[in-house]
Amino acid sequence: MLPEPLSELSGANMDIDLTSDADDITWRQDKCPWNIAEKVTTHKCAVKHTAICKYFNGVKKWDIVICSYPRTVPEETE
Repeated sequence: MLPEPLSELSGANMDIDLTSDADDITWRQDKCPWNIAEKVTTHKCAVKHTAICKYFNGVKKWDIVICSYPRTVPEETE
């Protein structure tokens, strides 16, 4: 059960990258499905001060990236 009330806060300064092939990380890290499909390592979920991937749908507790690849999410309208 999630605590109430929940807040959605703007201004996060995240950098989420699932392209690491480093052997020295001590946690399990899935690979980006877009990178797998294109056989590259250039796509990143979120790059601070730069961009957010069009397939990125947020982060779920604890460190789970929500990805919609290969389906994009419609742009939000105000």
